[in-house]
Amino acid sequence: MTFKQLEALFWIAQLGGFSQAAQKLHTSQSAVSKRVQELEEFFETPLFDRSQRAARLTEKGEEMFVLAKKLLAQRDSAIEQFSRPEVLERRLRLGITELTAMTWLPRLIETIRDLYPKVVIEPTVDSSPHLRDQLLAGELDLVVVPDAFGDSRMTSTRIGQVAHAWLCRPGLIATDRAWRLHELAQYRMLVQGPQSGTGRVYDAWLKEQGAEPRDPIQVSNLVAMLGLVMSGLGVTYLPHQCLAPLIAAGMLSAIEVTPQLPPMHYVAMHKVEQRSTLVTAVVMLAQECCDFGAMFQGLGQTMAHRGKVAGLER
Repeated sequence: MTFKQLEALFWIAQLGGFSQAAQKLHTSQSAVSKRVQELEEFFETPLFDRSQRAARLTEKGEEMFVLAKKLLAQRDSAIEQFSRPEVLERRLRLGITELTAMTWLPRLIETIRDLYPKVVIEPTVDSSPHLRDQLLAGELDLVVVPDAFGDSRMTSTRIGQVAHAWLCRPGLIATDRAWRLHELAQYRMLVQGPQSGTGRVYDAWLKEQGAEPRDPIQVSNLVAMLGLVMSGLGVTYLPHQCLAPLIAAGMLSAIEVTPQLPPMHYVAMHKVEQRSTLVTAVVMLAQECCDFGAMFQGLGQTMAHRGKVAGLER
């Protein structure tokens, strides 16, 4: 029995088919089939019910799946524990939202590459609900999203927060006075809606304040949201610190509103059973790098306590 055979069985069951497992393992479908056949011959029992159209485990196959999952996790843990950071070879499937990708992600990627040059980062940029679903499906190892999801199957670590402000096209409404939230709600609002973690949190907050927008326009794409608000189609909430250059250039106007929007907390999430030394270290790096104050930040900006994270792996 080999780890390659166990990997084949594990990913067939996890992804639902031989072709999907082959793609995951970067090999051919025939190679995956052969590994399963070798396992079946070794244990002298069928592990998959071949009378079914889909790849379905037999009773013995289910037992083997549980064993394979445990042994593969122990193997990965041993590799990480006894490998120096600079020689650790592994893929990290990282999910991030658009705002993170446009602000501090470059700093995080460069830092990971510096500490773990042989770790291959596979990024996925998507809405936070989709990232959450991909994490639960085992398609991602770690996601960085707004703190909008409570789920006992996942471990969440708070890494930072971002302040939002109400913005509009200059001249759309008076910005030389303070507005009450219920007054602002009379104007057309551009909101991120339920397809965004930020949208879910702020939708609930607006409802609590009795200021639900009338006939809102839902936009889940940050760049599209900027285009719409700069076109004068309504008022919206956006992370104003990283957009300060647009405000200074007179392309956007900030609106003083009472009460202020609460800060949006961000978390790093992984499945409870998928915790590893590498994932723990990357979460700590994310806490160090997390800064929504400017667009496309490079590593030249201040990084503190790198030795603390590097020491975790030694």
